[in-house]
This record gives sequence, structure tokens and C-alpha cells, in this order.
Amino acid sequence: MRVSAIGCTALLLLAVAACGGRDSGGGTGTAASGQCQGQQTTGITDKSIKLGGIYPLSGPASAYGDIPKGIKAYFDYINAEKNGIGGRKVEFVVRDDGYQPPKAVEEARRLVEQEQVFALFQTLGTPSTTATWDYANQRKVPQVFVATGASKWGTDAAHPWTIGWQPNYVSEARVYAAYLKQEKPEAKVAVLYQNDDFGKDLLGGFKRALEGTQIKVVAEQSYEVSDPSIDPQVRNLADSKADVFLNITTPKFGSQALAADAKNTKWNPLHIVNNVAASITVLKPVGFENVQGVVSATYYKDPNDPTWANDAEMMLYKEKMKQYAPSADPNVPYHTFGWAAATSFHRAMEAAACPTREGLRDSVRNLKDVKVDMLLPGVTLNTAQGDGFPIESMQLMTFKGERWELFGEVIDTRKEFGPLTG
Repeated sequence: MRVSAIGCTALLLLAVAACGGRDSGGGTGTAASGQCQGQQTTGITDKSIKLGGIYPLSGPASAYGDIPKGIKAYFDYINAEKNGIGGRKVEFVVRDDGYQPPKAVEEARRLVEQEQVFALFQTLGTPSTTATWDYANQRKVPQVFVATGASKWGTDAAHPWTIGWQPNYVSEARVYAAYLKQEKPEAKVAVLYQNDDFGKDLLGGFKRALEGTQIKVVAEQSYEVSDPSIDPQVRNLADSKADVFLNITTPKFGSQALAADAKNTKWNPLHIVNNVAASITVLKPVGFENVQGVVSATYYKDPNDPTWANDAEMMLYKEKMKQYAPSADPNVPYHTFGWAAATSFHRAMEAAACPTREGLRDSVRNLKDVKVDMLLPGVTLNTAQGDGFPIESMQLMTFKGERWELFGEVIDTRKEFGPLTG
């Protein structure tokens, strides 16, 4: 049976009374009583929830450090004005791993064993999450809505405590392939990709989606996150004379690739940049005049898009960002991403039959058309047995003037391309 967030609010209130935890200080191994007998309540009390996030606040992917600012602003807002989640104030502890997997493991241990967090809410990046998910699952700590679109978070049955949030990279690749089939059915594609599970996942999904078409990948170049520049790789790709450039990068290298493409006036491919490097903070340093016509895909509202100027959620977001994160620019989309992810956690926690680690684990895998107002209209959270991908819908966008402009319809990749299996 799939349970909706709205329909479970009453259940949660009953569960709080029936399964109130014995934990008053987040001690190790605390457990619930009543109908939630024996389930873990470490990090959660009748009045508080402690969450831990791991982000690259420093290092080559530090642009993502804006995400926890949006998350914290949301939690500060609901703590102050909505009495938290079900009467529980949320404490969000953020750790910096510098985009280094060994450091991510160290920080995960610190959050779980020293901070005694209820859950790891967001570990950013495929390498860091891959390094930590064995530990989280061995400790039976929810690792929810990780900030990476690797397809394995939704297909791997051996890690039930870990789940993604954003559309997975294979589905994103399918959207770009479908676009090219329509717009450039004989395209020759040059690909720049990060040499890790993230880059290989999206590239592999793209190649599979091209099978049976006349579109060909004619050149590939990879880079390491330790590389100072990707200029040599882009020069090599330009030599291929491809008419499409697929840019599978994180923000620092996304900016470099866009700039390198703009400098090479002899090569003018259709430039597709993957979603995780499509923030305006990536494009702005390149010069907006140099990124006109770049294509990407998204699933949440862009704070720079006048389409949402009078949107109730966007207006609330901008008001509360100014109030609770006054030093942060609300027009940075990574802040909006964080707000949407935090709202999603709120909905999932409301839907939990028990306010326990097990309750959260089960709730995030049993979401039915859960609405999150910062997501695009038509995009909702859906999971079920065998489908661990909360968001699987995206819409294409192109950069015009000083902002992204949506085009086409929201594409439900489940319906369009079939389910993604392991």
C-alpha cells in the first residue's frame, strides 16, 4: 500500500503518542515503544530532530555549498513560524568534505557517532555518497534524498537506507537523447565527462538512449576533479567537428567548458550542459552573451524566471531567504534546490507511520504524488516497491538573455522511456 503525505498526517500524530521515543538526548541505540516497538529513535525526541548534511563547502565543487544555505533557511523558517515538523524543531548540522570521499566517510562517522544525528539528510556528490552508503546502511541510519543523480541510489536493493531525490542521470540523458532525435536526428556528438561514477552514469545512459538512431558519439574526453583546466580536452573535442557538445561536468569545470567553447569561434556546436552545472552561478562568469542558446533540463522553479514572479511558493521562499539567510542571494538556484529538498524531507517525515529511523526509511520509499511547491508544475514525488526514484520528470530549457527559458512539456521519463532497473 502506498501512503500519501497528506493522508498520513493523522497517522503521524497518533504515532507520536503511541510510539514516543525514550530518547531525550539523542543517545546511542535509543528505541521507541508502543506500536513502533523497538524502532530507532536516536536523534529524534518529542521536540527535536537532528539531521546531518555533508557538502563540498571547499574544494573543486564548492559552488554546491550554497545548497545547505537554502535548506537551513527553510528549517529556520518552519522552526520559528510553523513549530517545526510535527512539533519538532529541526537542527541541521553541516559538514565539509571538500568533495573528497575519504573525508566524507570521516564526516559521516562524526555525524552518526558523535553528533548522534537522526538521519543523514543529503550527502552531496556521487563519489562521496558511494564512499558513505555502506557505512550508513550497516549502521541502519537513513541516508535520504542524497544530492546526486546516480542511478544506483534507486536500483540497488542492498542499500535500503539510502535514496536519491533529483532525477537520475540516466533519465536526464534520455531527455537529451530524445531532444536530439527530434532536432538533430543525424547529430555527431562530442562529450566531456567527469571521470567517475557521475560522469560515466550519464554518458552510459546517453549512449544507450541513442541505440537504433543515426546519432553518433564521435569523440569523448574525460577529466579528473584534480585537473586545473579542461581546455586541452575541449580543444581535442573541437577537432572532431561534432555539431553537438554534451558537457557532463560539475560547476567549476562546467564554467571552464562553456568558456572554452565560447573562445573557439571555429567550432559552434549545440551546447548541452547537464543539470548539476546549469546554475546561473556557473554561466555568469562566462558572460551571458557567450552562453546564448545553451540547452539543459530542470525539474524545479528558477528564481530568475519571471514566470514565477507571482508564484506563492517563490514569493514565500524569497521573503524567508531574506529573513533567515540575509547574506545569501535568493536568486542563486542552488538555494532554491536546497529549499525544495528540505520541503521534500518535511513531507516525507509527515508521512512516516512512526517517528523513527525505520519510519523515515519506509516513508521515502512509499510516496504517492506528493506535492512540493518549489518543483515545476506536474512534477511530484513518487516512489514504490522497486522504484526508488522520487523525481523522474524534467523539462528542457534554453538560455536566452540573462536567464533560462523553459520549452516543451514536462517529460515523465517513467512513462516516456519505461522504468529504470538495476
